[in-house]
Amino acid sequence: MSPQPRAAVGAPLSRVDGRLKVTGQALYAAEHDVEGVLHAVIVDSGIGLGRITSVGTDAALAHPGVLRVISHRDAPKLPYRDNPGSNNPQGRRLRVFQDDKVLFHGQPVAVVIATTAEAAQHGASLVEVGYDARRPSTDMRRATADEPTTYARGDAEAGLRDAAVRMDLTYRMARNHHNPMEPHATIARWDGDKLTVWDKTQWVVGTQTELSTVFGLPMESVRVISPFVGGGFGSGLRCWPHTVVAALAARETKRPVKVVLSRKQQYFGTGFRPSYEYRLRLGSDRRGRLAAAVHEMDAETSSYEKFEEAIMLAGQMFYSTPHVSQAYRKVPLDVNTPIWMRGPGFANASFAIESAMDELADRLRIDPIELRLRNEPSEDESNGLPWSTRRLRECYTVGAREFGWDRRNPKPRSTRDGDRLIGLGMAAAVYDPGRAPAQARARLDADGTAVVEAASSDMGPGTYTSQTQVAADALGLTMRAVTFRLGDSLYPQTPPHGGSMTMASVGSATLDACDKVRRQAVELAVEDERSPLYGVRAEDIVVRSGRLHVQGDPARGETYQRLLARNNLTRLEADGSYTGPPDPERHSYFSYGAVFTEVAVDATLGLVRVRRMLGVYDVGRIVSPKLADSQALGGMVGGIGQALLEQTVTDHRDGRIVNSGLADYLVPVNADIPDLKAIYLEGEDMRADPLGVKGVGEIVQVGVASAIANAVFNATGRRIRELPITAEALL
Repeated sequence: MSPQPRAAVGAPLSRVDGRLKVTGQALYAAEHDVEGVLHAVIVDSGIGLGRITSVGTDAALAHPGVLRVISHRDAPKLPYRDNPGSNNPQGRRLRVFQDDKVLFHGQPVAVVIATTAEAAQHGASLVEVGYDARRPSTDMRRATADEPTTYARGDAEAGLRDAAVRMDLTYRMARNHHNPMEPHATIARWDGDKLTVWDKTQWVVGTQTELSTVFGLPMESVRVISPFVGGGFGSGLRCWPHTVVAALAARETKRPVKVVLSRKQQYFGTGFRPSYEYRLRLGSDRRGRLAAAVHEMDAETSSYEKFEEAIMLAGQMFYSTPHVSQAYRKVPLDVNTPIWMRGPGFANASFAIESAMDELADRLRIDPIELRLRNEPSEDESNGLPWSTRRLRECYTVGAREFGWDRRNPKPRSTRDGDRLIGLGMAAAVYDPGRAPAQARARLDADGTAVVEAASSDMGPGTYTSQTQVAADALGLTMRAVTFRLGDSLYPQTPPHGGSMTMASVGSATLDACDKVRRQAVELAVEDERSPLYGVRAEDIVVRSGRLHVQGDPARGETYQRLLARNNLTRLEADGSYTGPPDPERHSYFSYGAVFTEVAVDATLGLVRVRRMLGVYDVGRIVSPKLADSQALGGMVGGIGQALLEQTVTDHRDGRIVNSGLADYLVPVNADIPDLKAIYLEGEDMRADPLGVKGVGEIVQVGVASAIANAVFNATGRRIRELPITAEALL
């Protein structure tokens, strides 16, 4: 068939759900009006390791409005079947209220259920829990790591010995918490043996799967609803204990129950980006061509689950290096389980690798961009596959020109603005965007409007809008004529809303469903003797603004409405799907970027301020330029936080998180954010998926922290290898 004209895809359109959000009509998890709802507050463990010896509930139960207190003493035993289809890390997941063990500080040990939120909150403060406490292991530097996951090609140790230039560097990155604007919350309601939850989640199917296994229910007996998510950054990629607690409390009380985590509880009730120690040994010749690299990575995980992320990939494929070895060790601690956070794996790997490349460039007196160009690989050396696209050279060229890189003085501490030291830095970025099987359903109604459904999520990137754009063009309708619905497990299944996979996966399924519906209409028209399109070849027909017509002859055609009415049809509908990447893969598929930044460092106080930042990205087709720009700005802000502000501090005596709140856990505010700009290279990657997209949500944070650290070195001459970069480190 003739290619459909694009009117929506590629246009800088505003969010279709924007008005709902700014007028307060968008309902988030805790805001749904569920009749008869009770309120529940979780009692958190006050120790980091040990056993519960007593649970005193008399004072709580005597408080007006408190109806029930549930703990391991009286909670029913739950099936907790194995859940291979969930998004949980490997291991024996936390089993809420099933025994007296305490595995980390803040673990749920009881829940108070009351008629009001205030009564539940005060009732929770009255519960007295006794413990047999032990000292928890929460310091990664003093704990024993598991056996490593390894990778090797060539002989890295021999390559290092033979290298003319050798460096041995260790980087440390603090734990980060997501801190989304909307707190995690769940409302649970039972109707007989069927469970409905309104939940903050980035994967309704994952939460549905987890609840079905915990409570021993068929999948179809669990419904998860999540139409709006107020930020996630990865924190909603699995079902957390509070969701199970809400469902358990609702079943025990035979009433709907709402649980809303406090800001403090977000720090141990959900996951976090794990802390890392990353040792990198590099060897090169005197022209800067890499010969060998040895990566040794230690990362924290919990004692009861094994969390891992893609920390190894960048070191395997980003630069041409004949000899590479890697060892990735997970260090079990008495903490709750980490979870993916924006740019997972790659954001931390980038800090080590890109900082080391900058240090090598300085040592050899080579421009940092030139050093990277000398180490550009012609193929993915980890698997021998050709690149689907790799326009990193163009990212460097465009970025250097637009940023004014030629004005950089390579000599550290040579540029001043009053009492501020000025530095320019850059870093390359790479990310492995996900692709996974997805489904969608499209319906064209007799009035010429369409509804498309998929069980995806929208935590802020604009899924409602971008999917509507794809559907509108595929159906030949205006944006106003299309409604996209998401966030309900009753809709066709989709993968997690993370890992930059939504546009490629769900978007391709949406495209397939809408293409099928349009083809149905075209075939109906060319076979209908009463249609002006009767006898025309189907491949010669296109649809614009709801009107089918001959390509090149707009006068010959008719509307969807007229076609369906004449044939006595109320609708046309079809299911669409995307099967995921080919197996085996035929190309190496990554997104790329180059990040440039300027910093000012107070020479007396050591305070670092980012003055401006530019990111240039190769991410395939951009469906919505306005949304993509918003994604880039958010990723850069997150990278500024990772580089300069964010760190979770633990008291190793008892495992308590010291700064569990936004008063003490620092995140960027408006005063920290300077001139930020993103440029997306025009193009598409049709080897990647039917839309030619790669997703932008993750790549835009990768490389930001290392670019800032490299700029700080250019400004001060101090090489900082620990995140966040503090004033103390520069004094």
